[in-house]
Amino acid sequence: MLPTTSRTLDAWLARLEAAHPMGIDLGLERVSEVGRRMGLLRSPLAKRVITVAGTNGKGSTVAMIEALARRHGLVTATYTSPHLLRYNERLRLDGKDVDDATLIAGFEAVETARLDGEPISLSYFEVGTLAALWAIVGFQPDLAILEVGLGGRLDAVNIIDADVAVITTIARDHAAYLGDDLDGIGREKAGILRPGSPAVLGCRTMPASVRREAAERGAPVVALDEVFGWHGTGSGTWQWQGRGPADSTLTLEHLPDPGLPLDNAATALQTLGLAGVVLDEASCRHAFEEVRLPGRMQWVGQWCLDVGHNPHAAAYLAGRLKEMPCSGRTWVLLGMLGDKDADGVIAALASVADAWVTVTLEGERARSAEDLAGRVQASGMDVACQATSPEAGAEWLVDRLAPEDRVLVCGSFFTVAAILAWKQA
Repeated sequence: MLPTTSRTLDAWLARLEAAHPMGIDLGLERVSEVGRRMGLLRSPLAKRVITVAGTNGKGSTVAMIEALARRHGLVTATYTSPHLLRYNERLRLDGKDVDDATLIAGFEAVETARLDGEPISLSYFEVGTLAALWAIVGFQPDLAILEVGLGGRLDAVNIIDADVAVITTIARDHAAYLGDDLDGIGREKAGILRPGSPAVLGCRTMPASVRREAAERGAPVVALDEVFGWHGTGSGTWQWQGRGPADSTLTLEHLPDPGLPLDNAATALQTLGLAGVVLDEASCRHAFEEVRLPGRMQWVGQWCLDVGHNPHAAAYLAGRLKEMPCSGRTWVLLGMLGDKDADGVIAALASVADAWVTVTLEGERARSAEDLAGRVQASGMDVACQATSPEAGAEWLVDRLAPEDRVLVCGSFFTVAAILAWKQA
């Protein structure tokens, strides 16, 4: 076996994928102990820390908080997951993807601490999270923005105390780990809340458990459409109103549409304000003009790529496409994992889909193109092609697209990543 100091990033990632018996292993005891050994829990991670949890909308909220903070002159560190094309996407330091050397040094620091005493087994995600936190501590940013993984209370990111905690949406996803009960899911997500630190609720329909948990934990609630909100002002602009310094009311006018959910944009503004930033209208406009998030309503020519993989996300996609008239056909290239609600996603997209291409993904959790096609057909719609991979589906489709057609690629990070790589090849 290679010594740790001679491993490349790819070699490290391959080792981490094989090192722990479970890909997802929720719980804080093991990761907290290694974090303690690494000294990550002795002092604040950054001058200010924001954590973002939720079922959908975490990535776009994080991206907009980062863009807004940087436009206000803050040095940022941003941790997200999963990635699309390169693992380095998961950690951004001052707006740039981290380099291989920093990640490798982080993995080596985790490995040293993991073996310092009784050896502790860690999952791929846990090692990646600890390595990212180690890099952030060394970078000393003004603001650290941390996206929580699939859970909340037992997620590795939750070893860090945040100054402001955000919950975007609560919907059914990852049922094998979080269950199907929305109240229970809300309780898990609310596990990131801390006494005295604001709890920003970025969705209008939160389960009652979220507010109960906030009250029990002593986290003051700052909720969408109660403390802050937005409304359209025409010509593709919108207005935000929320809490300013010293509990004043602040209004920002004529903000540009970032091409991402405006509930999340409004949430990002309020979150940054609660983190101590005095919001400047011109800086906010520039941030929303510039922000980009690969794989979220990302247009590449006629192709719209979105990682949405549950009914809630699919319904949002359908709504956005309805706002964009298309004189041709809307094709849906769909690839999903076996543990996702395919029937719910298909039903949510049915109103905008003129033709379907179903594709098979690789791996143990994959769902076959045939399975997806059967579900589409059971809903009364036709499937034009069943392909062995996203790339094969795209190759079949590209020769049949009319200039006025469009393609929605969705269902999984894996589906979007495959098509992004195919487009760049």
